[in-house]
Amino acid sequence: MSTQAQILANQANSQKSTGPSSNIGKETSSRNRIIHGLSDPENAFFLLAFEDESRFEVLKGRLTREHQPQTETEHILVRRMWESEWLRLRAIRFQNLCFNPENGFLHNEKHFALYLRYQTTHERAFYKALNELQKLRNEKRKREIGFESQKRSAEVHEIKKEAHNLKKQRAAQPVQPKKGEKQAAASSGPLETAA
Repeated sequence: MSTQAQILANQANSQKSTGPSSNIGKETSSRNRIIHGLSDPENAFFLLAFEDESRFEVLKGRLTREHQPQTETEHILVRRMWESEWLRLRAIRFQNLCFNPENGFLHNEKHFALYLRYQTTHERAFYKALNELQKLRNEKRKREIGFESQKRSAEVHEIKKEAHNLKKQRAAQPVQPKKGEKQAAASSGPLETAA
């Protein structure tokens, strides 16, 4: 049990340190607990000091070229994809650190399980963004195809309407016998009956 003197000393010491007061100090302090960067409560993506930024840019560029986002939503989904893939790879790198390099045995099961969970989480996030992107594009394609099929349907309807009108016009015109038919009709007069 603490004595009254210890309680007073503790209270006095707690007044000396109230944490950082400047914005830079607060930002630095907020990153103190970041060990692996696999989960950030504010969902802010960042590279760790030891990570190769050029490799990250290559991944980012390849996914962007492959999916060629056109709209803001597509850009967001592709960004989610490269961030998730990078974090998945980071989780795998941390998993590898859980093995003893001398004998290859797992020496930190707790951390390994945590990194494996983050790997799975980020893999799912990647595929979720990819599926959302594909779904968005399929819906867009269906709308375009629907519009095209409506256009084609209207064109077919117009053609049928013109063909029908042409038939009506032909039916309304008197039938003109052909040249040979006129002579044959004229030469065959009324039948005479022989008595």
